[in-house]
Amino acid sequence: MEVLSTRAEWRAATDAARAASHRVGFVPTMGALHLGHRSLFDAARERCDVVAASIFVNPIQFGDACDLEHYPRTLADDLAMCEAAGCDLVFTPSVTEIYPSFPELPATTITTGGVALGYEGADRPGHFDGMATVVELLFNLTGPCTSFFGEKDFQQLCVVRQMVRDLAIQVDVVGCPTVREPDGLALSSRNVQLSRDGHRVALSLHRALCVGAEAAEVGRTVDEIASAMARVVEAESGARLFYAAVVDPLTMVVPVDADPGDEVRLLLAAEVEGVRLLDNAGAVLGPAS
Repeated sequence: MEVLSTRAEWRAATDAARAASHRVGFVPTMGALHLGHRSLFDAARERCDVVAASIFVNPIQFGDACDLEHYPRTLADDLAMCEAAGCDLVFTPSVTEIYPSFPELPATTITTGGVALGYEGADRPGHFDGMATVVELLFNLTGPCTSFFGEKDFQQLCVVRQMVRDLAIQVDVVGCPTVREPDGLALSSRNVQLSRDGHRVALSLHRALCVGAEAAEVGRTVDEIASAMARVVEAESGARLFYAAVVDPLTMVVPVDADPGDEVRLLLAAEVEGVRLLDNAGAVLGPAS
């Protein structure tokens, strides 16, 4: 496994892989790796010849300096997981390697709209602009590849797909299923910030999704499904609900004329012990009751 830290090294390594007729599978991460990331590495290994990963905590997608400061950083453990997963290339740049002008923002950034406008985009202004800026930069440095993202951050996945389509970036974006702990909690780098009691409270998100999926199956309306999910989280002392929504998985818009058989995405965001947690699940609307 090669660990590289400069733009020039990374570009040369990925160019060399393609020159040898290897398909490059790229997994961009912010570190604090867990089994959800491992599933992305495994998916890249199955589909590609060379597995490349980046580890970079992107400061410009954090609106809260305190959140950035407390984001877990576990580089030694992350590199060990990358090696165990069979990664071939790992990019670990410094902040100034990615943004030479830092702490000044780069003069050119991505502005996101469309699927980025609601939910996380509305609650965290600038978040998706910062995420899209670094992902586009990493795609540019990596070159044509297949890139793997977890569905746990579903809106982020939609934003990346939109950006790739709109800017004609030569990257095939693959979404991979959410990986969960045995009790149902979606794996997240932020879970380590939860106490045992906080972990228990956080399970309300998974329970809410199960309730939402059942409501969809029996033919409840979109509003009824969202309300059913919200009630589950709001009933849990210690959980602060940000939103519970049912959206079209392609447009991230609440469907106005939903019909039985339509696919929807159930979205949830809540705060537990000061930690923002996201979860989602696909569902199919059932027959009208």
